[in-house]
Amino acid sequence: MKRFERYVLAEILPTLVGALAAVIVLVLLSLLEAAIAPLLAKGANPLLVARLVALNVPEAVATALPIALMFATLLALSRLAADSEIKAALAGGVPASRLFRPVLLLAAGVTVLSFALSEVFVTRAKVRVQAVQREIVLDNPRVIGLGETGPSGSGLVLRDALGRAISVGRALPGGELRDLRIVTMQSGLPPREVITARRGRLLPGSNVLELEDGRRETFQDARPVTVLTFARGTLPVQDVQASFEGGSAALDPIYLPISQLIERTSTYREQSVRAPKDFTALHRRFAEPLAALALAFFAVSLAVYTFRSGLNMGLVWALLLSFAYYATWSVFRVMGENGALPPSVAAYAPDLIAVLAGLVLLWRAGRR
Repeated sequence: MKRFERYVLAEILPTLVGALAAVIVLVLLSLLEAAIAPLLAKGANPLLVARLVALNVPEAVATALPIALMFATLLALSRLAADSEIKAALAGGVPASRLFRPVLLLAAGVTVLSFALSEVFVTRAKVRVQAVQREIVLDNPRVIGLGETGPSGSGLVLRDALGRAISVGRALPGGELRDLRIVTMQSGLPPREVITARRGRLLPGSNVLELEDGRRETFQDARPVTVLTFARGTLPVQDVQASFEGGSAALDPIYLPISQLIERTSTYREQSVRAPKDFTALHRRFAEPLAALALAFFAVSLAVYTFRSGLNMGLVWALLLSFAYYATWSVFRVMGENGALPPSVAAYAPDLIAVLAGLVLLWRAGRR
C-alpha cells in the first residue's frame, strides 16, 4: 500500500473508533431508560442487569460499523480537502481514484467483521439474553411487575421448554405471584392441560413453581376429562424464557444462525407459507454487512464530487447523511417485515441507493 493510502487510512481509523464508541454510549443510554432503570427500581440483581447490558453491545457494534465507517470517511476526507491535502496529492501525480482503494479495502474488512459479529457473537448473545432474563425473573420475580399489567390488560407471559405458557396476573413485593394460568399447548390443537392458581411463587435459584389454591383441567378433543382442585402443589418448569418488552419470548428471526434461517425459509417456500419477516431477516443478514462497501463507495464518491465542485463537507453533513441512511434502512426494513415489499428489495434497497448515488456523483464530478 502506497504512503498516500496509508495516510488516508490513518485519518479514517481514529474517527471510526470514536464513532463506534459514541454509538455504544447511545445504546447504553437507551438501555438505561428502557431496561436498566426499571429493572433496578424493581429490585433486580445489579450484576445480572450489567450482564444483560453487556450482551447487547455486540449487536450495537455490528449494526453501527457500516454507518460509522461512512461517517468517519466523510469527516476524514473533508478534513483532507479543507486543508488542501487532496489538492497537493493530485498536484503530486496521485489520481483521485486512489482514494477508493484504501477506503474500499477497509470497507471489505468491516464487512467481514460485521458479518462475523452477527453470525458468531450476536446470535449467541441473544440466546444468552433470554437466559439472563430468566435468571433475573427466577432471582426476583417482582421484576415482572408490581401490580402492573401489559398492553393487553394481562401481566407477563413466561414460556418454558415444555411448550407451556405461564401467565402471571400480578407480581407483589416479596416475590408472590397472583392469578396464575399455566397452559400446555399442542401444535395446531386445543390446549392439552390448563392449571390455574390464585397464588404462586418461583423458588429462588430453582425452576420450581409453588402453587396454592388451584385447579387442574386436562382435555381430550377440547373436552375436559379431568378436573382436580388442590390447596398446594409444585410445578417443575424447564428453561423458562421471559421477555421484558411484553411480547413473545421467542427469538427474533434476525438473531437466528443463517443455517437455521435458510432451513426455515426453505420449508416455508415449499409449503407456500408467507413469512415476510423471516425472508427479510435472511436477506438482511447479508445486506447489512455489505452496507459497509456501499456506504464507503458513496462516501468517497461524495468526497471527490465536493472537492471537484469546491464544496466543503463538515460534521453536520456527515451526521445528516448518517441519519438519512439509518432512516432509509428502518423504513425499508419495516416494509419488508410487513410484506409491503419483496424481502430482497427491502433488504438490499438501501445499499443499492447508496451505490447509485455514488455513481451519479462520480458522473457529475467527471463532467466538471
